[in-house]
Amino acid sequence: MYILGVSCFYHDSSAVLLKDGKIIAGAEEERFTRKKHDAGFPINAIKYCLKEAGITVKELDYVGFYEKPFLKFERLLSQHLEMFPFSYWSFYKSIPSWINEKLRIPHLMKKKLGYKGDILFIPHHLAHAASSYLVSNFNEATIMTIDGVGEWATTTYGYGKGNEIKLEKEIIFPDSVGLLYSTVTAWIGMSVNNSEYKVMGLAPYGKPTYYDKLKKVIDIKEDGSYKMDMSYFDYHYKLKMPSKKFIEEFGSIRTQKEEVNQKHKDMAASVQKITEEIYFKILNNAYKKYKCKNLCVAGGVGLNSVANGKITKNTPFKNIYIQPASSDSGTSIGVACYIYNVILGNKERFYMDNAYLGPSYSYEEIKKFLDDNEIKYKILKEEEIAKKTAKLIRDENVIGWFQGRMEWGPRALGNRSILSDATNPKMKDILNLKVKHRENFRPFAPVISKEDVHEWFDIDQDEELFMLFVYPVKKDKRKIIPSVTHVDGSGRLQTISKEQNERYYSVIKEFEKLSGVPILINTSFNIRGEPIVCNPYNAYKCMMGTGIDYLVMDRFLIKREDNLKDAWDSEKIAKD
Repeated sequence: MYILGVSCFYHDSSAVLLKDGKIIAGAEEERFTRKKHDAGFPINAIKYCLKEAGITVKELDYVGFYEKPFLKFERLLSQHLEMFPFSYWSFYKSIPSWINEKLRIPHLMKKKLGYKGDILFIPHHLAHAASSYLVSNFNEATIMTIDGVGEWATTTYGYGKGNEIKLEKEIIFPDSVGLLYSTVTAWIGMSVNNSEYKVMGLAPYGKPTYYDKLKKVIDIKEDGSYKMDMSYFDYHYKLKMPSKKFIEEFGSIRTQKEEVNQKHKDMAASVQKITEEIYFKILNNAYKKYKCKNLCVAGGVGLNSVANGKITKNTPFKNIYIQPASSDSGTSIGVACYIYNVILGNKERFYMDNAYLGPSYSYEEIKKFLDDNEIKYKILKEEEIAKKTAKLIRDENVIGWFQGRMEWGPRALGNRSILSDATNPKMKDILNLKVKHRENFRPFAPVISKEDVHEWFDIDQDEELFMLFVYPVKKDKRKIIPSVTHVDGSGRLQTISKEQNERYYSVIKEFEKLSGVPILINTSFNIRGEPIVCNPYNAYKCMMGTGIDYLVMDRFLIKREDNLKDAWDSEKIAKD
């Protein structure tokens, strides 16, 4: 049985394919189109999934979509009619996409794919809930979903047991902690639905001096429910986030020419504190109801790794699962699994313990690409790959690491990664200036061998698969790994074992032999403003446009200096 899950037309379009309940392929559309957060119909992702399975559209048994479009359209009409005529321009700009695309999903599936079967529409937050719980290793769990907005809901919690899910409490639009966070993101002069994670990274540089003022904007109850004063916002009827009143209260919106200053850092710290307060109050209230220490989180706010890392310290929950694509792209997993496990009643569930669902490229395919483009390279023996890569890293080189199947979700987890030396205090600046072209306040993430994690981090879990939790680096270790220790002494870590990814793990262990440290910098293989690389061409182009010194693709070692004929300056196009 084949089930296709689809998410599109808001941001981060994606597709996932299940075969007899197992996820066999999944990818975000942006990786193929090279348009970051691509919201378009995921035709390339779907074609990849079908190709990976070796099937045609005619062999699909079910297709699922990640929301109920007519219910969402009802909300759109309601909010614009309520605020008319002030909402006219927003309504005018949004209606064409609804008429031509969002309300015509069956027509588009038939037109673009030739699919003529039924399409099942799953409520947005139910798709989020399913995307985490149904692929977790829990037989029962409390579930929280929290994002900007679905059809109406913005925050929900409920319970999963076996192959059943019940969402029993919800907060509805326009009240939304996700949209509050996005409003602050816009106020700091960063892009909405793209740069919220930057605000999270900026927060440790500030103090929550605006916390009391923000509490006037959002009234938080003891159970975590909240009500927002909408006079501070315009997002419910305009194409912008903060209102004139918000600007009068907190100051003008930062322009691109203006430096990020202490005011912006303090505002970031304040909205992060508000978010964490809501997070933990909701979770504590949910625990009182369900008395289950297993927790599944989903939704865009579920990517707030700082809040995630504090859950076990601030709530009774002990075991936490968050799927690597917690935001809207992950809902394609949710709808496919919901159809298989809940609607069709199949009790056997798929446990997602790695994120390697995307395309891979064989030794022969990579060699052909290199030879066709007259790219100079060396071929390493299998036993040489980890040792050579570790030695290059220890010698202050930056490595583009391209192996196996591409990751699912926004994090590079060892197959499309840039690797470098976490012990080198200069490496953060080298990566920011020569490779990523990004803001210097943003931290880099550590990857550590699973068996060593408790020696280096204050962590309650035994592993962190998907780089979705920030934990304190142990105080006596912080000076040893300065390039992955954030200003507040924390790190957003990934653990890895030999069983999960042998080549990646082996590089870390070989580096440990050279340095005494089982940790590397792992950052996404891309430049600012572009998606993570997908294919050999993307990887080679990224290296040649940046300060990456070497590219390791499968067993091929490519040195940038040997191929300067293809050099270019990516800094000129780097953007948010």
